[in-house]
Amino acid sequence: MNWDRIEGNWKQAKGKVQEQWGKLTDDFLDKIAGKREQLVGRIQESYGIAREEAEKQVKDWEARNKDMFNDFPKH
Repeated sequence: MNWDRIEGNWKQAKGKVQEQWGKLTDDFLDKIAGKREQLVGRIQESYGIAREEAEKQVKDWEARNKDMFNDFPKH
């Protein structure tokens, strides 16, 4: 997955992230700024789950949203 593309287009992507993880506030998402490791950590913290589970959820989300990683224009 090309998270550089997500970082470069975070404003568009964060709506999809918030659909999946509603507990993540706009403020949290602005701080994450498309950084995958920070997203995993924030999901883990916000939902009180193990890091492995948060990682699995992000991988599942990536698989369902493959188009976002490929269709965004490069910056």
